[in-house]
Amino acid sequence: PRVGSQAQRRCAILEKFGGAAKGPAPHLRRSGSAAMVKMMLLEWCRTRTRGYAVSAGGEGQEGPVGGSRGGLTSMSVQHVDVQNFSGSWGSGLAFCALLHSFFPDAFDFTALEPNSRRENFALAFTTAEERVGCAPLLEVEDMVRLPVPDAKCVYTYVQELYRCLVAKGLVKTKKR
Repeated sequence: PRVGSQAQRRCAILEKFGGAAKGPAPHLRRSGSAAMVKMMLLEWCRTRTRGYAVSAGGEGQEGPVGGSRGGLTSMSVQHVDVQNFSGSWGSGLAFCALLHSFFPDAFDFTALEPNSRRENFALAFTTAEERVGCAPLLEVEDMVRLPVPDAKCVYTYVQELYRCLVAKGLVKTKKR
């Protein structure tokens, strides 16, 4: 049978990275369609990053969950708001918030700057690789080259991060 170009690209990516991203965690794979898996993973990201925010104006800081500290107004705070696998990840803050939710001792989330995209991506990818052994599927340079990251790349990376967290026992899955 003829293999489609999308399947060929996926095989090439898997081959390039040693087969690291082999799909969703086992309990997600059984749940249904690819769209359903994607929505479940997006909802997991939203839940893990809910309440994360940083100062966008440089005055005072706010961290994960809880009220405002330092007299911040809503105009001076950038909230991590995961709505999709593209633009929501553009500053690197969503990656950092997701990892900080598992490893609060890894870095000071409140010190991050929304406009320091390169540093945010580097911090997140290094933390993921060092703390959970997540394969470096994304390059910092590729992420900062475009203002809006490629949704398929982000989705694949988050899927791999989830798989690694499950393998380390940091994400509990439902037994079926």
